[in-house]
Parts: sequence; C-alpha cells; structure tokens
Amino acid sequence: MREQIINKSAELFLTLGFKSVTMDDIANEMGISKKTIYVHFANKTKLVEAVTFELFGRICEGIDGICNTSLNPIEQLYDIKMFVMHHLKNEKSSPQYQLKKYYPQIYEVLRIKQFEKMHGSVSQSLQNGIDTQLFRPNIDVDFISRMYFNGMTGIKDDTIFPQNIFSMDYLMESYLEYHLRAIVTDKGLQILNKFITSNQS
Repeated sequence: MREQIINKSAELFLTLGFKSVTMDDIANEMGISKKTIYVHFANKTKLVEAVTFELFGRICEGIDGICNTSLNPIEQLYDIKMFVMHHLKNEKSSPQYQLKKYYPQIYEVLRIKQFEKMHGSVSQSLQNGIDTQLFRPNIDVDFISRMYFNGMTGIKDDTIFPQNIFSMDYLMESYLEYHLRAIVTDKGLQILNKFITSNQS
C-alpha cells in the first residue's frame, strides 16, 4: 500500500503541484480513507519527502541506463533530457520551484543529491567526449560540469524564465545546444548539427 500511495501522490503532485494536492485528494483518488495514508506517513511533509526521493531514485536509474547505452555523449544529453521531461510530466506544475517554496528543507537535501549525481555523470560524459574527440581536449571538466548543473537549475527559476514566455522543453533544448556549442570540436559540431536537424524535421 505504501508504494501505491507514493505512486499516486507522485502523479498528482507532478500534475497539480505539491501545494494544491491535499491528503483528502490523494485518499479520494485512491478510494481509501485518509487514515490509511497516515498509517504509512505521519503527515504530508513526510509523504512529499518520500515521493521526492522515490522520483529522484527512478530518474537516477534511468539516467544510468542511458549513460550505459548511448551512442555518444552528445546524443546522451538529449536522451537524458527526453527521459527527465517525460518522467516529470514536462514540469507543468514547476515541482522544483514549489518544493523550494513550500518544503525548503526537502528541496535543499534534494539539490545536494542532484548535484552529486549530475556532477558525476556529466564529468564522465565530458571525459568520454574528450576521449572520442567530440569535445575540445583543453576543457576544464570539473568547472564545466558544475556550470552545467548551475545552468540546468537556473532555467527552472520561474522569476527569470516565466512559464508563460518559455516552455520547459524550449529552455532545456536551448540550454543543451548552448552548452554543447561551447565545448564541441569540429567533429562534434557536425554530429550536433546533424542531430538537431534530424530532430527538427
């Protein structure tokens, strides 16, 4: 039952937002009593925490799978973007922004975990790009992986990039291209241009 509550709550939180979904909403959607939820979670904050880290774990597993099977580090970043967008329902309800606003302690723990995960996988990806001559050999891997995390986090700030002007898909697509164009070699640029062209057609 705990797993079912987490799954249904995740679906509702991502669609409607952490703030607007109540314990009553979750109970009604599942056709169970609110007491049943409280057997597994002492309060809504504990439920939000469980859902947040469950989603994070699933996304990490998916990213690891993509990293192990992708053709090259350029396509890998785009594949990860598609996977994350699908998993977070295109972030219509700005889950990260809501988490930061209403559950700051959970958000801070998540942010540290996200940084550790992304810094590790992006550093590996950058090194792979250097080794396969798709990325410039003189790039500072540690610096760029940190900048990448900062940029990916920054584009989710609704005060700087309002959702009524920029869709999350557009922001992620544009940021990926911006990031890659700064580090690719001529060989990498050919792959990037070909990839962008084939995905636009």
